Amino acid sequence: MTTELRRLRNYIGGEFKDAADGRTTEVVNPATGEVYATAPLSGQADVDAAMAAAAAAFPGWRDTTPSERQKALLKIADAFEARAEELVAAESENTGKPLALTASEELPPMVDQIRFFAGAARLLEGRSAGEYMDGMTSIIRREPVGVCAQVAPWNYPMMMAVWKFAPAIAAGNTVVLKPSDTTPASTVLMAEIIDSILPKGVFNVVCGDRETGKAMVEHSTPAMASITGSVRAGMQVAESASKDVKRVHLELGGKAPVVVFEDADIAKAVEDIAVAGYFNAGQDCTAATRVLVQDSVHDEFVAALAKAAAETKTGQPDDEDVLYGPLNNPNQLKQVAGFIERLPAHAKVEAGGHQVGEKGYFYAPTVVSGLKQDDEIIQNEVFGPVITVQSFADEAQALEYANGVEFALASSVWTKDHGRAMRMSKYLDFGCVWINTHIPLVAEMPHGGFKKSGYGKDLSAYGFEDYTRIKHVMTSLDG
Repeated sequence: MTTELRRLRNYIGGEFKDAADGRTTEVVNPATGEVYATAPLSGQADVDAAMAAAAAAFPGWRDTTPSERQKALLKIADAFEARAEELVAAESENTGKPLALTASEELPPMVDQIRFFAGAARLLEGRSAGEYMDGMTSIIRREPVGVCAQVAPWNYPMMMAVWKFAPAIAAGNTVVLKPSDTTPASTVLMAEIIDSILPKGVFNVVCGDRETGKAMVEHSTPAMASITGSVRAGMQVAESASKDVKRVHLELGGKAPVVVFEDADIAKAVEDIAVAGYFNAGQDCTAATRVLVQDSVHDEFVAALAKAAAETKTGQPDDEDVLYGPLNNPNQLKQVAGFIERLPAHAKVEAGGHQVGEKGYFYAPTVVSGLKQDDEIIQNEVFGPVITVQSFADEAQALEYANGVEFALASSVWTKDHGRAMRMSKYLDFGCVWINTHIPLVAEMPHGGFKKSGYGKDLSAYGFEDYTRIKHVMTSLDG
């Protein structure tokens, strides 16, 4: 008996449509390795149609009042909350994530973030009007930028979609959003929910692959391109967008240093770092996967972390005891395994280091010690459930190692010394520094990095302002 595959469709101008040329791509559940749906493999005609719909809807949406935009976003948040079980199920099938953790750790923050941006819509502020030239009054206007082309990743398909569309729509922009080709299901479900709330064309979803995203970024209609993804993808977007001087918002890779000093609470640090390193199979740009430990407590820490890894469980989505599910796709599994296979002779695998099971793309919680600063696994993003451990002698060396990578998204410091924590937070060259914790995010605070981790902020008033432009209006007082 053959099970009929679910058929996902684009959402363009308020209508659900197949790709114009009928092409599709298969969607695989990474927990089973089995195909469960097809999605449009959208081409230029589909991108053109979505951009036209967004452009047509923009003048009307731009001219809505902040209170109207707030009301719409609050309705979306309520609707997502009411259909939470469906969204969680779709996301789990998309990604293989544990159902219970997705319901408790992802859906509530997502809804809260939409409500935050609903409030932010009414709080845009500028400098007061004033006379800076005799007989002239100057006013600052903040305006939406226009149509936004947005590309979301596969590691948090639902939440990253929210981080894209919520601030853009709150500011009065219209959106064409492309989910990853491996995880389109939850984004299409979002479109179904949003359909009865937003005017047609304000929010559009185009499914497809890398070429689809390229067509969106290169299209002449969008005023802004926003992507969460790899450094390579971000560089390509920035290059493409430069050809017609689009605004670009990039949230790219990470290699977060986790600096543990000898005075830290080692037991608590190990427990929290294991969760922050293995959650979502380490497929998180801020994951606590590059640990630096002061040499006096290094061996104690490694032994405790290896024990925590051995006690961490990965498995099927319906198992409530698992911390994380599979890697997203076979290529990602191959990439993670490749890092371990290529480890230098001086490295030691303290735990894990192997695939789990024969079905799906699961990888064991892994700890690797004995590493040097220039090792491949230290310098490059693994994006898997692998925590590396290095030792350092003092504060200066800790900073040297921590900052000695091309990424600069997030970091953490573990110490009871307040002065040291403040010094480290000043000199760590990362967009976020956590102290005695790692990975919590709140809607009110910005998320974004430096260096090859990209530019632009997600969340917070700063993220909201990224989707606006500033206009100076000067008027003569003589009439």
